[in-house]
Amino acid sequence: MNDQANSVDERFDAAAPAELSSWNRQDTTWMLGLFGTAIGAGTLFLPINAGLGGFWPLVILALLAFPMTFYAHRGLTRFVLSGREGADITEVVEQHFGIKAGALITLLYFFAIFPILLIYSVGLTNTVASFLEHQLHITPPPRALLSFVLILGLLAVVRCGEQAIVKAMSLMVYPFIVALLFLAVYLIPHWNGGILATASHVPAPSELLRTLWLAITVMVFSFNHSPIISAFAVDQKRRYGQHAEERSSQILSRAHALMVLMVMFFVFSCVLTLSPEQLAEAKAQNLSILSYLANHFSNPTIAFAAPLIAFVAISKSFLGHYIGASEGLKGLIVKSGKRPGAKALDRIVAALMLVVCWIVATLNPSILGMIETIGGPVIAAILFLMPMYAVRKVPAMARYRGQASNVFVTAVGLVAISALVYKLAM
Repeated sequence: MNDQANSVDERFDAAAPAELSSWNRQDTTWMLGLFGTAIGAGTLFLPINAGLGGFWPLVILALLAFPMTFYAHRGLTRFVLSGREGADITEVVEQHFGIKAGALITLLYFFAIFPILLIYSVGLTNTVASFLEHQLHITPPPRALLSFVLILGLLAVVRCGEQAIVKAMSLMVYPFIVALLFLAVYLIPHWNGGILATASHVPAPSELLRTLWLAITVMVFSFNHSPIISAFAVDQKRRYGQHAEERSSQILSRAHALMVLMVMFFVFSCVLTLSPEQLAEAKAQNLSILSYLANHFSNPTIAFAAPLIAFVAISKSFLGHYIGASEGLKGLIVKSGKRPGAKALDRIVAALMLVVCWIVATLNPSILGMIETIGGPVIAAILFLMPMYAVRKVPAMARYRGQASNVFVTAVGLVAISALVYKLAM
């Protein structure tokens, strides 16, 4: 897969330029690829969790979305860029922290990403099954068979290589943005202001902080695209050399502005359309907000469009997260002392991913439960805390010390992890 990626890169740029070039097609491709990785099951479940918290927590979360997303992913990108040329995140960790610490962080990195693939596997299976049953009025095939076919189909796309995945996701983003915007606008006449009734009730500071505390983990997960950051940073360093940090920050800021504007408009549109009771029902049914809306409205356009949008969103996020998950698993296999050939390693990783994703998708655990207890907190440790620790300890990142954004990112990471401890203690 690396050989394929390198050959594609050479067609765009034979060597890193001495000066930062103007914005180009590859920058746009990466911007949309980052957007595509982030928008998936987390985003489609965000209106449910955010809406259940009430009006004022939702407004505060909307204000926190951009700085929380941008600063964290910029920190992780800077961390990967601080390593030697061509080194991915697992190699940079080993370079900065040593072999033992590298193995530990590689393990955490894998467990921060791999559960997301499991979440997407469940979400994709539920979306297709609901579409077949409620929109096409077809009895879905056995869940085990349906999940196997869906996951196998996505892994067939993975075999085309990393650059093909990024390009596929960027192409899928265009119709997805239009469709998501259309759906959010379509819902405007159906706004009933149910959540606005809670605006007159300003929660007590302790109640507000507790609601935000528990919602942060879902927020972290919903805008997360850390699995593709390693490949993104490696490509930026190869393409722009010493200017990689400047250009990658530009790409990240535009990608995150697009994410926050689109997602929060969609979230508010959904929350203003459905009552808190309906949001609770969607959570109980383990469906994304799009599948619930499809079953809620009698409009045939929405009934068919919403599940298809959900299918595209979850599929492209699965592909983006597979890059990071496979990178982590390959690192674990290599660090265990086994060194199979590149093709054999790809096959081993794909087979393991297929089997585990298939089993979990068949069992159908609670998606929001997995996000709250596994996805958000573990991602926070890698995405928020590790880069900030590196800023303090790694000489190559010393120039980033003393920035106020470092304190903000660290605080959000600690909040997300402490929420997991609280939930486990309940």
